Amino acid sequence: MRGSLSQRRVVITGIGLVSPLGVGTEQNWEAITAGKNGIGLITLFDASAYSSQIAGEVSGFDPLNFVEKKELRKMDRFIQFAIAAAELAVADAGLETDSLAGEKTGVYIGSGIGGIGSIEDNYRLLLEKGPHRVSPYFLVATIINEAAGQVSIRFRAKGPNSATATACATSTHAVGDAFRIIARGDAEVMIAGGAEAPVTPLGVAGFCAMRALSTRNEAPDKASRPFDAERDGFVISEGAGILILEELGHALRRNARIYAEVVGYGMTADAYHVTAPCLDGDGAYRAMKLAIEDAGISPCEVDYINAHGTSTQYNDKIETLAVKKLFQEHAFKLAISSTKSMIGHLLGAAGGYEAGISALAIFHQQIPPTRNYEHPDPECDLDYVPHRARPGEIQYALSNSFGFGGTNGALLLRRFSG
Repeated sequence: MRGSLSQRRVVITGIGLVSPLGVGTEQNWEAITAGKNGIGLITLFDASAYSSQIAGEVSGFDPLNFVEKKELRKMDRFIQFAIAAAELAVADAGLETDSLAGEKTGVYIGSGIGGIGSIEDNYRLLLEKGPHRVSPYFLVATIINEAAGQVSIRFRAKGPNSATATACATSTHAVGDAFRIIARGDAEVMIAGGAEAPVTPLGVAGFCAMRALSTRNEAPDKASRPFDAERDGFVISEGAGILILEELGHALRRNARIYAEVVGYGMTADAYHVTAPCLDGDGAYRAMKLAIEDAGISPCEVDYINAHGTSTQYNDKIETLAVKKLFQEHAFKLAISSTKSMIGHLLGAAGGYEAGISALAIFHQQIPPTRNYEHPDPECDLDYVPHRARPGEIQYALSNSFGFGGTNGALLLRRFSG
């Protein structure tokens, strides 16, 4: 390990997932391993004039299952997702709410964009009806750290409380930083991950203007196709992925189920471009390398990579290049998949969701598939586990996230063995 050998061990004991495949961890895992599609035409607003009219929406989400009606006006949709995923994660971990109260429990939840829907709604009120009609709860419903704030209030968690906003690497950084907080002794339990609700008129229009989104409007279920030669952009999606991280001794004392152990974390910058990844894959390469070095293992010990795999021309090619650069011949023995092929891109929530899926893959010894991988790309020539999940021995799994601004994160998880 790069850090102190006396660092405490950290394990994942709870997973809360909210995505276009449903609300609940078991429901998401079953759908992911079945290769189901969660992407369709946008229903949250009229997208008929947009070049991309498809998204991954959390259909049927009822915030009243998690939030009192009088509190909803204080929360943008991304905060509602965060609370739902946190509640699911806490229940999944078998933790009593009262046990989380106090200074030994922290919250680290981020978002890439935050409350863009609330910004749009209140700006419309400002223009149409004047400043006196802007909600007094506008700011608390909108700012990114209110997801972590609301979750900490919900569970009376008085320990470290923070939020990341590092684009698509947001919740990988949140989980990685939470891992560090427990490892150095500043908390026993961390509720960590990300939430995002960007499927709004302005959010989608912005990505359309960048020509970043798939325009396969006639076949939404085929639109997200990571590593496929006919990929034409990513699919914007919403949801949340929240994990319960615990100090190992704390988890063992309560006889908790342990999905996986967090053993490595790397974060780097490309220092290259505001949106495009560095063409030689250097930033992604170094993030993965640092995570592996953090764990004190060699690259050839990694069995599975949950790829960033966005379904864009540059990302998929450059991530493949970075994997080859780091793993050399072992790259062709790795199982690699992108769960974005089924749910689209959750932006700031993607890393938390994908770390949760990686932990489940280790726990169940089951490798998720890459949906829609139909036309091999000569520049993407690794084993992307096409179409169907497969059983596989996974001792170590790497989860990658790379964001606008050239920010990169990688988490390394290990099968728990005592």
